[in-house]
Amino acid sequence: MSESEGGAADAVSTSTYSSPAKSLGDPGITPLSPSHIVKDSDAEDAVEQLFLVVVAIDFGTTSSGYAYSFTKEPECIHVMRRWEGGDPGVSNQKTPTTILLTPERKFHSFGYAARDFYHDLDPNESKHWLYFEKFKMKLHTTGNLTMETDLTAANGKKVKALEIFAYALQFFKEQALKELSDQAGSDFENTEVRWVITVPAIWKQPAKQFMRQAAYKAGMATPENPEQLIIALEPEAASIYCRKLRLHQMIDLSSRAPVNGYSPSDTIGTGFTQAKEHVRRNRQSRTFLVENVIGEIWSELEEGDRYIVVDSGGGTVDMTVHQIRLPEGHLKELYKATGGPYGSLGVDYEFEKLLCKIFGEDFIEQFKIKRPAAWVDLMIAFESRKRAAAPDRTNPLNITLPFSFIDYYKKFRGHSVEHALRKSNVDFVKWSSQGMLRMSPDAMNALFKPTIDQIVQHLSDVFDKPEVTNVKFLFLVGGFAESPLLQQAVQSAFGSRCRVIIPQDVGLTILKGAVLFGLDPAVIKVRRSPLTYGVGVLNRFVEGKHPPEKLLVKDGTRWCTDVFDKFISADQSVALGETVTRSYTPAKPSQLVIVINIYSSEQDNVSFITESGVKKCGTLRLDLTGTDTSVPNRREIKTLMQFGDTEIKAMAIDVATSKSVKVGIDFLNY
Repeated sequence: MSESEGGAADAVSTSTYSSPAKSLGDPGITPLSPSHIVKDSDAEDAVEQLFLVVVAIDFGTTSSGYAYSFTKEPECIHVMRRWEGGDPGVSNQKTPTTILLTPERKFHSFGYAARDFYHDLDPNESKHWLYFEKFKMKLHTTGNLTMETDLTAANGKKVKALEIFAYALQFFKEQALKELSDQAGSDFENTEVRWVITVPAIWKQPAKQFMRQAAYKAGMATPENPEQLIIALEPEAASIYCRKLRLHQMIDLSSRAPVNGYSPSDTIGTGFTQAKEHVRRNRQSRTFLVENVIGEIWSELEEGDRYIVVDSGGGTVDMTVHQIRLPEGHLKELYKATGGPYGSLGVDYEFEKLLCKIFGEDFIEQFKIKRPAAWVDLMIAFESRKRAAAPDRTNPLNITLPFSFIDYYKKFRGHSVEHALRKSNVDFVKWSSQGMLRMSPDAMNALFKPTIDQIVQHLSDVFDKPEVTNVKFLFLVGGFAESPLLQQAVQSAFGSRCRVIIPQDVGLTILKGAVLFGLDPAVIKVRRSPLTYGVGVLNRFVEGKHPPEKLLVKDGTRWCTDVFDKFISADQSVALGETVTRSYTPAKPSQLVIVINIYSSEQDNVSFITESGVKKCGTLRLDLTGTDTSVPNRREIKTLMQFGDTEIKAMAIDVATSKSVKVGIDFLNY
């Protein structure tokens, strides 16, 4: 952008940012000439080999786990030790994402251990303990996330979210290091581990940064050595694993021959039964061999072929469209990750709504507060029945009501649970004499419907996008992908457009892919930038083009203030490690400090930093004092932004003296 090219804004909203020029008392910087350098990965590759092991943590909304691989034998992925206290009907290759703090707010336990201990506490005692579950969604749903954001425990008390996330990550760090030390027969040091933490691709930048800060607090890496920790995007990790799939490691829903153009649900059912059997046989072994080959499905793909990964978990559903780039089979993200809060938690909410309809919202609210452990019990009972729901099921699903539910209801209402069911007009839920809610299969399927409909609708919207034509495969992954109801819905909606593939042990796909990503982070070559980035500059004021209120006259020169000088646009393709460079000069030659403010926006077209939605996310301060007087009159300040990873780095260099400053883009502290 030359000095005269500061694009005018149609409407300038007043904003919390005062003009950088006016507030600093000097005129800031003005563009010299733009240049654009694409950097090939260089010295950083030399650092890669220092780690002995890659440990990936899949920090899920409902359950979490870790897996690891030694860099010397990358074809072996080890899934963590089995957890104590698993639930009937639910695989325990992961542990519930639940955490318990003592009444003094110190870490007590995580996962099944936390849940069981909390559950066994006397009700009078349990109300002093702080129990958290399904707290990861808070990072997605909080609009203005900061380091101070709170989470609310089951007893209503608040704790800083950063502390809870750091405790959870520290738990996994200690578990993994202990397991590695046991295997190695000597103490394993944290410095020998490269950590990978997976996050949903649709998370906004502050949430991704928050996860990194929590990991620093947990002692996994440090801001001085950020390369030790990779924040991986869940569907990308799944994508990396799916390319290695052999035919016996997946279920191809589309390969079942349709009968008269209609694919009966029982064929999906039988394929699913075989898959379950396969998983059951494999469950005893915790080591997965990943052959160093491209799987058969992949070998059918040609340069430029597209596929979509739908990662359906507990909290969110993430969709990413990738394209193959040969010869190395690198991946290019074609379409910015989209999705929403349509995870399997939605089914739990529907169940809760059903209970409110039968027993009254006031009772359910009170019961959750007064008997929190019994509420957890009820949701565990529901979870295992939820996993038994299938399109072709004919017999009812029984959900055991905890005794304290039946007892508390009688005290609260003065009549029995059975009476409430009779009175509620919910005819598809009956009371069985064994103290259970009997739900008809249709009733259970109805609980899934709103969530599945949202997923299918969102996928339809994605398929309608011009960049998503000719998709060859749809990989359905994540814990919720184990649901035959979701499988059938996706197959019947999209089976005619592409092949729907489900990896076996689908709940561990992301975990294994994250390990592979940690072993070779360069496999994803091109991403879409989620935001527009730029810096605030001054341009020469042009009458009729720039708004009069932006005019600043300084030493006889007329400047337009608050101009947004763009580095990269939202949704633009960015190669990993790509560096964009701009050159600036101090608007006033005598300036002793250069302050460059970095801004971001979700909009593509941004003209001024004062427009709504523009947020400050970094500041570079370059001290020019004490430099030689022979500095040229038009001093060049080079500003570089490096994109592509989940982290963005910025740097300013004074070309005359080679002085430089660096900063990581920060979405949480501005």
